[in-house]
Amino acid sequence: MVRRWIRHHAPLALLSAASVAGLYFTRSYSDWVMRLSFSTAYPAMLLLAITLLSGPWNVMRRHANPVSSDLRRDLGIWAAVLAIVHTAIGQCVHLRGRPWLYYVYGPTEHHHSFPLRHDLFGFANYTGAACVLPIALLLATSNDWALRRLGAADWKKLQRWNYAVFALAAAHAIGYLEIEKQRLPFVAVIVAAIMLAAAMQAVGFALRRRRAKIATMKPADVRAVAGRQRER
Repeated sequence: MVRRWIRHHAPLALLSAASVAGLYFTRSYSDWVMRLSFSTAYPAMLLLAITLLSGPWNVMRRHANPVSSDLRRDLGIWAAVLAIVHTAIGQCVHLRGRPWLYYVYGPTEHHHSFPLRHDLFGFANYTGAACVLPIALLLATSNDWALRRLGAADWKKLQRWNYAVFALAAAHAIGYLEIEKQRLPFVAVIVAAIMLAAAMQAVGFALRRRRAKIATMKPADVRAVAGRQRER
């Protein structure tokens, strides 16, 4: 555990703090709450995307993909911490003292027969809020005790909620990019993170299926496939 703190948690803590501070002190927002919300959002999204790269990377290198990887788990821990902090602060950015208006229409807004927000602002807020529970659950179970208690199979099923979390976080991020009319560099960062994670997952999935298919083939068929690949 001491080695993990030195090799993983200390660098990740410094990197997270430096990223948050760098974004916080370079933003032109006059409001410190908005700056803090902004500066925690991007590091959280990037760390979350990185957690989805290690599995496909192992598959591409033909390395064993363990049930639990300390580095992947520790990256997820810091992604979750930043995401939860961002969510808590984000409830105070646009509607001070009235966070419920992130999710329902207020009395001063034009009449809606359906009170729950169904505009882009509501979509971005609901997808962001929907991340909180699974992120908190993943954070609470990202430890050896939970792995032993649940067993490898059930623990892995629970950790696969990371895919849903990433999809919801991506939808939330895209929604707020439009709402806040963010500058192109920040749009590019989010789009690149989403596309890279999705592409790596697609490649990893395709390779796993292909290798599983080859594993069930007869030796003669395997030699034929290998021969066609050499001809290419």
